[in-house]
Amino acid sequence: MKTTEKPFEENQSTELAIGSFIVSTILFVLYIVSNGSSNVLIIAFPFVTAAILANTIMLFHLIDKFIELTEHRKDIAVKILILLSNIPVTILYYSIVMKIVIIKKKKLSQTRRLPFQQK
Repeated sequence: MKTTEKPFEENQSTELAIGSFIVSTILFVLYIVSNGSSNVLIIAFPFVTAAILANTIMLFHLIDKFIELTEHRKDIAVKILILLSNIPVTILYYSIVMKIVIIKKKKLSQTRRLPFQQK
């Protein structure tokens, strides 16, 4: 008796991962182009918070499906990896932004010295 396996057709996780990547990349480029404007960070913070929440919920959903649907584990594992691939990109963007913020703070603190502190 042959069983016809339906392919695992859940595309929301891939769309979420790609969408999160595109929007975070646009915000990152906007921050770099705007010369480190804090206004971009104010806009980006709610997005980053929502993206972390949505991606976490999707990850738990995919893990649940990975456990339930043993015949589709390979497809689901690929979707989990696609979703998790945003983590290193986000860490890279975050570290670059923090380095820019630290550099700007150092420059700002050097320009605010009192006259008796200057050499």
